[in-house]
Order: sequence, then structure tokens, then C-alpha cells
Amino acid sequence: MTATLDSPSRTLLTPPQPVRWHRPLLALAALMALVSAFALVARFIDPVEVTGLNQWDKPLKFSLSIVLYAVTWSWLIGQLQRFRRVAWVAGTVIVISLIVEMIVIVGAAAVGTTSHFNVSTPLNAFAWTVMAAAISVLWLATFVAALLLFFSRLGDSARTVAIRTGAVLSLVGLGLGYLMTGPTSAQLADPQGVVGAHTVGLPDGGAGLPILGWSTVGGDLRIPHFVGMHALQAIPLVLIALELLSRRVTVLRDVRVRTGLVWVAAAAYAGFMALVTWQATRGESIVAPGAETLAAGLALLATAFLAAAVVVLAGRNRLAAEARR
Repeated sequence: MTATLDSPSRTLLTPPQPVRWHRPLLALAALMALVSAFALVARFIDPVEVTGLNQWDKPLKFSLSIVLYAVTWSWLIGQLQRFRRVAWVAGTVIVISLIVEMIVIVGAAAVGTTSHFNVSTPLNAFAWTVMAAAISVLWLATFVAALLLFFSRLGDSARTVAIRTGAVLSLVGLGLGYLMTGPTSAQLADPQGVVGAHTVGLPDGGAGLPILGWSTVGGDLRIPHFVGMHALQAIPLVLIALELLSRRVTVLRDVRVRTGLVWVAAAAYAGFMALVTWQATRGESIVAPGAETLAAGLALLATAFLAAAVVVLAGRNRLAAEARR
């Protein structure tokens, strides 16, 4: 995967080796790309709104997210040297689970109602039960696939850490979705055919960001769910950036430096995920952070920069020591 330079610890990025893609996941990504295109057109043709958003916004954002998710897992499963058959089965279960979920989401959008938390009629309650079961199966299949990443070497230590930490944080992010499934106090006091909510402190459907719908007046549990899920892409992207920069920045040619920086990025990302979860559960909007949230965010940022500086400085000192030999 890498080409050795002056010492075993200093490496540069080389062209990736052929990957055995998980084809059902690639097919799912292609299907979701088509759904995305359809939903994008439909939202400008059909003006019906559901909980404050166009009825096709949810299929649009879910299908786009699944495109990224499916392509990434197709590639990751192709990296494995061991337990490939088990991983292939897990990937196929992921495909089936996401298709079931999207059938419910698109079907609800087509009739102008909500898919999540809707128990207003026996049919809606059945659809929500099916979706909830599919989400649970998705989490279990993803857990199996993520676990298998710990039984294969995935390139050098920096790449291995980036892939594994991204997968673990993504699994946590998926699990954070369960925070939305419990009934709110208002729902317990006055059931209205809805059990569960995205928004904390206010009913769903208030002022929110375009398409995403994230509340601009209260906490929103979709945010930590989203942030966590896409650690699967974010952490490996940090590693890719470091590898590309290593062509020009000498200290980054040391795999130990890249590994240390990936660990810092993963820890900072986990901290950010915890921060937005804490913010949402306190009923605070992502666009109006309070003093406590700002202070915690600045402390997290400062700690991450300090840790990264320590890693880079240690790498430079090693380079200087090697040069004096």
C-alpha cells in the first residue's frame, strides 16, 4: 500500500491496490442516487409539507446519506483479508435493511405523512414497527462488519487506525438514533398518534434548517446521529489529507506522526459528537450555542490543536535525531 523512503517509519502514499467491492452495496448506492435525483425533482413539483419540510426532503437526505454509507462499506468490506464470507453476508443484510427503511420513507412521503414515530393508524404503526426492526438489524449487521475490521491489517498503522476508529464512531452514531425513539413527556400526557421525536423541548415541525430540518429554536437529536454516522467518511478523509500532504511536508512521511494525528482527529471527533449530543439533549439549537457549549467547544478545539502540535513536534525531533546520526 505504501512505498518506503529513508527508514521503515517514513512512507508516502502510493496508488491504491485493486479492491474487491461489495457489489450489492454498490448497487444500493446506485439505486439511492436515482432516488435522490427523483426526490430532488419532486420537491420542486410537489409543494406539500410534512412537519415543516417538503414531503420529499426526507427521502432526499436519507438517500444521499445512504449513497455515502453504502459506497464506504462496499470499499471497507473489500479491504478485508479474513472472514470475507461473513463480511459479505453482513454487507448484504445492510443492503436489505436500508431498502426496507427507504421503502417506508418514500411510501410515507408519497402519501404526505410522516414515516418516523407515526403510530396514528394501524397501518402507520405497522410501517413504523417494520422500520424500527430494520434499523435494529442494520445496527447489528454494521456491528459485525465493524468488528471484522479488527481482524485484518488495513494498510499501515495510520490507515488501520483511521478505518477502525471511523467505523466504531459511526456505529456509536447509529446507536444515538435510539435517543429519538422514546415518547416525550408531552406525548405521555396527551398521545396524538406519535411516539418519539427529533426535537428536544419543542414539538417536531418548528423552524429548522432547509432540507435538513434541524431545529433552529430547540435541541435536535438528528445532529449527533448524523455527525456520528459520517465519522465513517470523516476520519479516513483526514488520513487521506495527511497522506497527500506528506508529499510536501517531510514530517508527515513518518507513519508514526500520521498515526498520532489520526488518533487526535478521532478523539476530537468523538468529543465533538459528545458535545452536540449534550447540546441537543439540553434543548439548545445548533445555531444558537450557549456560553457553556461555546466554552466546551473551544476547550475541545484547543486540546486537539495542542495534541496535534505535540505529535508533530515529536516527529520533528525524531527526524532531527536521525539527521545527526
